[in-house]
Amino acid sequence: MLITEYNKMRSETDQQICEQLMMVINTHLPEAESKIWHGHPVWFLEENPIVGYRKLKDCIRLMFWSGADFDEPDLITGTGKFKDASIRYTFTDQINSNDLKRWLEKSKTIQWDYRNIVKKKGRLDRLFV
Repeated sequence: MLITEYNKMRSETDQQICEQLMMVINTHLPEAESKIWHGHPVWFLEENPIVGYRKLKDCIRLMFWSGADFDEPDLITGTGKFKDASIRYTFTDQINSNDLKRWLEKSKTIQWDYRNIVKKKGRLDRLFV
């Protein structure tokens, strides 16, 4: 499945959110590989997951795998051993393109090594890009 197909499977409002997120991500991470991974769109830098979004019951959740270290108050950090952070959208006018662009820039340099998490038996190491 392609990301555009994933987006088209959403309601009209969710599809608009997904399309806007995809456009901004593709613009600011042109070097990233994108694909459907574990059922939702994800962008990778050198095989390391960076950003993705997924349909939840009542919103579209945009997640940054290493976002907990972005020091951004609008991103909600995950729990447990992972370093993720996310934001939830229910309407396109909630998407702040300037914030999203800044987070995407941070995602290029602030990364944890999710690519090798299985090989390292669950241990995450910080990558220095």
